Amino acid sequence: MIFSQTAPVTGPSARLRFEVLDRLPDLANHDWLLLSGGRSNLVWRVGALVVKAFDAGAQSPLFPNDPAAEARALRLCAPLNLAPALRAQGAGWIAYDHVAGPVWSTDVASVARILNRVHRTPVLADSFRNLPMSGDGLIAAAISMTADCLGDLPPPPPNPGISFQASRSLLHGDAVPGNIIESAKSLILIDWQCPALGDPIEDIAAFLSPAMQWLYRGAVLTKAETADFLLAYPDAATVARYRAYAPILHWRMAAHCLWKAARGAADYARAAELELASIGSLAR
Repeated sequence: MIFSQTAPVTGPSARLRFEVLDRLPDLANHDWLLLSGGRSNLVWRVGALVVKAFDAGAQSPLFPNDPAAEARALRLCAPLNLAPALRAQGAGWIAYDHVAGPVWSTDVASVARILNRVHRTPVLADSFRNLPMSGDGLIAAAISMTADCLGDLPPPPPNPGISFQASRSLLHGDAVPGNIIESAKSLILIDWQCPALGDPIEDIAAFLSPAMQWLYRGAVLTKAETADFLLAYPDAATVARYRAYAPILHWRMAAHCLWKAARGAADYARAAELELASIGSLAR
């Protein structure tokens, strides 16, 4: 999510303001400054904090929008300097520390390293939703989205049949460029509303996705940048699995984009084209 400070054009509801100030009375004398760039929820800068109000209708089959899951992820990851610290939560909203710094735009190697730190974070087996851990599961999840897609989607790529890793890893679940902030000390991941347990290739595919790079950064990664990311990710077995499953993962992302386009997000139609055009090259 790209955060830029703007005038407070859209204020919070009276109920949200009351609930937040009841939990965080020190914010009473601060303006609510709407932050722009997000595609799912309303977010304000209030003093030193960010208040995020969730839109229950903004979730998709590929990207849930779960405030309780985000709160759990922040509690787990903030002490590890992977996420901002949670300060309060209520019905459909959370408040957390504002992270100063620009949204990530270059240095793919730094993203590879921070995602690997997320993937190596110890986590309880039932902490978050479980993602498919097989090629057949990935394909089935993608096919389930295609009934209401806008535009044609080619047949799914073949299942390479390579085993996934034995245990599930913590995943950010929405590791797109706009959710990575370059703070003064290190990269920080925000917008944890889609955390999951699964194979790290899920986060790798989301970050390398031409559709997500174009939607959030305005340009797809070059072949050299993609190669640099995969070289910097410090787990050769995971990189090999990603290469094997890249056609399926990016075909599924294209299905997601067409699903979004069918619901009025016109720019996702172009994003789907970019994703489909890249399938062959991303696997190499």
